[in-house]
Amino acid sequence: MIIALDGPSASGKGTLARHLAKALNLAYLDTGMIYRALAARLLEAGSDPADSEAARRAARVLTVADLERPGLRREEVGQTASVVAAIPEVRAALLELQRQFAMRPPDGTAGAVLDGRDIGTVVCPQADVKLFVTASAEARAARRHKELLDRGEPSIYARVVQEMEARDARDSAREVAPLKPAPNALILDTSEMDEEAVFAAAMRIVAARTPSSPAQGPQSPD
Repeated sequence: MIIALDGPSASGKGTLARHLAKALNLAYLDTGMIYRALAARLLEAGSDPADSEAARRAARVLTVADLERPGLRREEVGQTASVVAAIPEVRAALLELQRQFAMRPPDGTAGAVLDGRDIGTVVCPQADVKLFVTASAEARAARRHKELLDRGEPSIYARVVQEMEARDARDSAREVAPLKPAPNALILDTSEMDEEAVFAAAMRIVAARTPSSPAQGPQSPD
């Protein structure tokens, strides 16, 4: 089974993906962390994130193990990741890494769940289930603002909203693999939903799309 979760940042897709992976015995890949790992490499090397050749070289040697690098959740890394993710050569270099994970997940798992911006449209267009997880910019900014404060990082809500909208525009307007729902994806708006409600809704969708799956109805994500 392959489940593709796409959507903007702070929409809740990462939390949902982890819950689905645990409930359905699936391997989980946060593809956004791949681009964050690449961004961290470039920042540490003092390279210009907009330098497509430097970014491509770094992307070609990136592995899943790089996702364990410290500091990948820093806001600076996230903003840089959005810049390098818009470079066509970078996306091409990292595409095979993501597809290999989906098609050959770790032993003992029943498949894979991947979340990102273009999983259902580009990385895994053959996915069994495709969800586009979204929420209002205000709701997503409030979540990110709280997340930053909880980590002890300074945050101003108005600035988070501004950065969120700028990142959405950049991700949606890029020429290669723009952020958009796959034609056969179901839209899941999490603006007014808590984690358990989102998980329950997703489990119902999985059960309906894959009758042979072990999803027999919503279970607690815990």
